[in-house]
Amino acid sequence: MEKKIVKEISSKLKSFKPFNIEVKHGLIFCEIDSKNIVKAIKMLHDDKQLSFKILTDITALDYPERTKRFEMIYNLLSLSNNCRIIIKVPLSEDETIDSLSEVFNAAVWYEREVWDMFGIIFNNLHDHRRILTDYGFEGHPLRKDFPVTGFVEVIYDEQKKKVVYKHVELQQEFRIFDSLSPWHGATYNLPGDEKAKR
Repeated sequence: MEKKIVKEISSKLKSFKPFNIEVKHGLIFCEIDSKNIVKAIKMLHDDKQLSFKILTDITALDYPERTKRFEMIYNLLSLSNNCRIIIKVPLSEDETIDSLSEVFNAAVWYEREVWDMFGIIFNNLHDHRRILTDYGFEGHPLRKDFPVTGFVEVIYDEQKKKVVYKHVELQQEFRIFDSLSPWHGATYNLPGDEKAKR
């Protein structure tokens, strides 16, 4: 059944260049250009043989070292074929992508989450409000260049009797930790090594 589905998907989507399809771990992975994403997913959804009627997830990955920094991920399910497809769409940092809200109503929630966490803008998305962070939040926390500490912290102010924002103040100096095994020993001097040589 899987080979038949892969063949069918390939024949339907081959006109959308660039296009790539492969099967790994029992899942179908497909890479499509951002300009064709709505047409391709609409075709997968509407085709009677394929019938990918359920959108299970939309998310993104961040690869800052790549030219196309982001990778949009769409997970679709076909109950009639008992089959899943994962569609990947590479995007550069300044590139936008069309919303899937005309194909799946649930896409609005997922796309709001992706915008909130990664800053990827969706064309024709009527609601770009934050969904996981609060409305005054600055930045997009799942980007690899977002600081681990964030920019502000929330505290309860006893005098004002309300929750307020204040800039993050680190209680200690920033440190870089290595992941060397203590049994193999470091190739550099550790603090306190000078005492052992006395």
